[in-house]
Amino acid sequence: MSKNSLHGWSRRGIIAWRSEEERVDRFQAAKPHSFAIVFGEADPLVAAPKAFGVAPQLRRATLVPMELASKLRELLGNEIVADDPETVAAHSGDKWFAAHEPDAVVFARSTGDVSKLLEFASREKIPVTARGGGFGYVGGCVPARAGIALSLVQMNRIKEISFSDAVAIVEPGVFTADLKSAVRAQKLFYPPDPASMKDCTIGGNVATNAGGPRCLKYGVTRNYVIGLEVVLANGEVLRTGGRVHKNKTGFDLIGLFVGSEGMLGVVTEITLRLLPLPPARATLSAAFATAAKAAEAVQAIFAAGFLPCSLEIADHFTLEAARRDLGKMLVPEGNAHLLVDLDGQEESVRVESAAIRKLLEKRKPNSLETAIGEADCEKLWALRRQFSNSLRATGLTKLNEDVVVPRSHLVDLMEFAETLQTKYEFPIACFGHAGDGNIHVNIMADRYNRDAAVREKIEHALDDLFAQVLAWGGVITGEHGIGLAKKRWWSKATSDVARELHRRLKQALDPNGILNPGKFVD
Repeated sequence: MSKNSLHGWSRRGIIAWRSEEERVDRFQAAKPHSFAIVFGEADPLVAAPKAFGVAPQLRRATLVPMELASKLRELLGNEIVADDPETVAAHSGDKWFAAHEPDAVVFARSTGDVSKLLEFASREKIPVTARGGGFGYVGGCVPARAGIALSLVQMNRIKEISFSDAVAIVEPGVFTADLKSAVRAQKLFYPPDPASMKDCTIGGNVATNAGGPRCLKYGVTRNYVIGLEVVLANGEVLRTGGRVHKNKTGFDLIGLFVGSEGMLGVVTEITLRLLPLPPARATLSAAFATAAKAAEAVQAIFAAGFLPCSLEIADHFTLEAARRDLGKMLVPEGNAHLLVDLDGQEESVRVESAAIRKLLEKRKPNSLETAIGEADCEKLWALRRQFSNSLRATGLTKLNEDVVVPRSHLVDLMEFAETLQTKYEFPIACFGHAGDGNIHVNIMADRYNRDAAVREKIEHALDDLFAQVLAWGGVITGEHGIGLAKKRWWSKATSDVARELHRRLKQALDPNGILNPGKFVD
């Protein structure tokens, strides 16, 4: 490792962002120019304009990479700037398959660092792509036009947890699981629980408005952000909201920045509202002969007046992958699986779990199990948390889509996925958040990184999937965002008026277009 390498600083956020096997596979496939893997062209700056609409003034930084790194060290200090090959490669992408290397990486330690950097970058018209743990699925933190990768993992302090005000004040580099554990120790509760919570950061959650299983009852990240500190593209610092749980002072600027994917400003501090920690929990695990029967059980639970905190479903392919990976003894028999999670006061949880069990028994499940208490509930959840790993263990490339459909179309979606399997001749695994219609449709592809014909066929399958989801009144992303992966469907998923409004907002807040350029708003 070179003396300028900051790779070791990263803890999980940089070195655990992708398994070594995935990283090697991707970089071998992508070199020497990482966009070539997507577009089959030699030069990423040739390929990128065709796909990403590269603005001419940002095609290359105004400073060559070596000069840029030197200027950044002069501005910010040697300790937080890196341009060695290892660090640059580690900040070229996320869990999406394609990447593009930045010219330099800055590890901000304070709001002041971010402010200085953006003032400089705006003046010089140099692209800046902010990033957290690098665990996104859509290429949201790929530095599509090189420039500067701005890592926020060193801004990782939990500044305050207040029981009396029910708030936490954190920096963007705090890992989500660490925050959840810290507030739990004080009998408080931060509900959002994305699957990658051990590796993703609160800043990344804010950028994508992350959700998770518990958002059925408790809502997504936006429902918990009550204050933000944001550095704007010109280096100015905006503070909006605060530590109160209700605020109608002007426009909802917080809502503007949450979910903006790093294109409107860089968040440097987040104030989150917290809830009392529910004292009791129960989980029911039910296996059914078909996905349709599991989906019918979901509707029956709601019809009976219950609102679980989570309702998770999985299809036959997902369960078979888990059986091969974990062993048949650990996976219930059946072709579909339903997980129902309840929390609250002990008596209400006991009564509701018993009532839902009776409701499920009437539907003649293949198996039915109830757990009471945190430890036993987590044993049932262990299977759900392993689904993604089990699918990767098949040896196929897992392409995770996070579409959302109205709940009445849950069965339709899973059946439509089966028709896509037949039409395009590759397996599709469906699992996810049945309670709100947010299902992860995972296309399982062989030779994805090595065969352009396979990638083209998958693009056609996604055309079909997204078109049908939109026809049902759904959306093409519920949690992951648009990033690069879904950019070409952006125009079909939104109206002309909505896209023009996005463009005007971007122009107003980032007139030089330096923040995460090349994504869906250009």
